[in-house]
Amino acid sequence: MEYIRASREARHALIISDPQPVASVGSIWASATQAANIGIFLLLLGGFFYIGREILLPILIAAVVALTLGPLIKVGSKHGISPWISAILIVTLAVGALALAATAIAGPVSEWIGRAPEIGASIKQKLAVLDPPLAAFRQLRSALFGPAGAAAAPAPAARDVVLPVVAFATPAVGEVLLFFGTLLFFLVGQISLRSRLVLMFSQQEARLRFLRIVNDIEKNLAGYLTVVTVINAALGTLVGIGAWIVGLPDPAIFGLLAALLNYVPYVGPALMVVILFGVGLVSFASLGHALLAPAGLLVLCTLEGHFITPTIIGRRMTLNPLIVVLALAFWTWMWGPVGAFLAVPLSIIGLVIFNHLFPHDEIRLPD
Repeated sequence: MEYIRASREARHALIISDPQPVASVGSIWASATQAANIGIFLLLLGGFFYIGREILLPILIAAVVALTLGPLIKVGSKHGISPWISAILIVTLAVGALALAATAIAGPVSEWIGRAPEIGASIKQKLAVLDPPLAAFRQLRSALFGPAGAAAAPAPAARDVVLPVVAFATPAVGEVLLFFGTLLFFLVGQISLRSRLVLMFSQQEARLRFLRIVNDIEKNLAGYLTVVTVINAALGTLVGIGAWIVGLPDPAIFGLLAALLNYVPYVGPALMVVILFGVGLVSFASLGHALLAPAGLLVLCTLEGHFITPTIIGRRMTLNPLIVVLALAFWTWMWGPVGAFLAVPLSIIGLVIFNHLFPHDEIRLPD
């Protein structure tokens, strides 16, 4: 009995001496209210981004590019070059590079489009090896769900093909014009705009913090663009050399396409794999030979996308590779391939702002 009483007293003393994890229920509700307000704001902001993507996308891309190229405007201003001259030169070079790339790609693409019937027949012949598995799959589907009684859909008329293309191209041209116009005026007026924004803050500390944030954003975005451009140029060079070794026609075009499409993570390389596979089916006699180029590109993109780029960008921009992957997934879901292009720059901007507003304090947590 004495032992049982002592054990009960010991347990009772342990319970009394154990600190309570929650001092006040009111603080929990206050924190929950703040979290709910933040969540509602984020949902509304996400809805605004999704609904206004046709206007927001070109403006946001122009702002990111202008912030990235902002140091060039500053250097020109220090040497007496007008921001108008620097901005017009940058926009002219951008338009020229875009036109040059489009001209280089247009010739081979037009040739392949002209050979579409021949290419279709060749691909059908090369993929005849897949007829037995497809026939077995159709038999299994018929056994499970019954025979497919629906007749084959008629071929779409030319009008049904042209109208969607025109409907897509018309807003795309407007977005391109909006992008270049916004880029030009953003480059010209970003110095004066920054000065006006600084004057909106009344306290000296807030003004200095704003300037530090903008300068860090420019520095990190310029570093990101430099790293990605170097990586894409190296990847395009390797793809061009590999296409030449394998025997694909116009290997330089494939290298240029690989470098350009790699600016859109995951979607761009996947599209490039499909292009290489389709061209290989038409150009080579065997299916195995046609698989060499896309298989090599798949290996290169796997190494670059999952190891090289996340590691380099994560170390240089203090971004965790997991944050990069999650940002790519979210912005691709929100805005498609263009959102994938903006995912890392937006993450860099958000991380810089967060680090300045909420400085990191080294705290040792219990094990």
